Amino acid sequence: MTALAHERPETMTEIRTEPQYRPENGPSLDEVVWQAWEAMELPEGYRAEIIEGAIEVSPTGRFSHGQIINLLRDDLVVFLKDGDFAARSDFNVIHKGSAWIPDLFIVPRDTERYITADGVGISAAAVRLVVEVVSPGKRNQDRDRVKKRREYARAAIPVYVLIDDYDDEGTVTVLTEPRPEKADWVGVHRVPYGTEVTIPEGPAKGFVVTEAITGPARVRK
Repeated sequence: MTALAHERPETMTEIRTEPQYRPENGPSLDEVVWQAWEAMELPEGYRAEIIEGAIEVSPTGRFSHGQIINLLRDDLVVFLKDGDFAARSDFNVIHKGSAWIPDLFIVPRDTERYITADGVGISAAAVRLVVEVVSPGKRNQDRDRVKKRREYARAAIPVYVLIDDYDDEGTVTVLTEPRPEKADWVGVHRVPYGTEVTIPEGPAKGFVVTEAITGPARVRK
């Protein structure tokens, strides 16, 4: 399994709450966090998510991060072109008060019935596969390796693909069989860069993440 970072993120601003406190006749803290998130206006190049009850603000990724995402999306577009599902990015995925902006995900082409009532995003119930590409810094690594791993399992998203430049010489981990009640996964298949890994289920079943997408293993000095 991927080594997990447990330190606080470096490049994110977090607004944390204590869920046990609620003023009499006032909104819950989850409601306050949601309202604050909806009201946020960020400078270009930043995004805000609600992850495990906290608002986390992070910058968009560097070139290598975007390159992996774009190469992966290009290949997925071709792989999915004749089906009912599509690769998407850059909008909110909502689940029980959490709001995520995954690097890439697969949803039905017709997402109309999954749009949330307030129109801020789509329900996590639409997502069949989600991808995160890890950014540098322990805080970013903690978000994708630990927090989002738990969040996506809680939402019962069938497949989570984690592409990690910073795990050993680079790894791809495919997580399957989510257990929402445990916030974890049964199936964990982790391979080094340069080793092909095949998506085992869902609309992308049979799709192969190759070295052409990730690049070769990075030799750390």
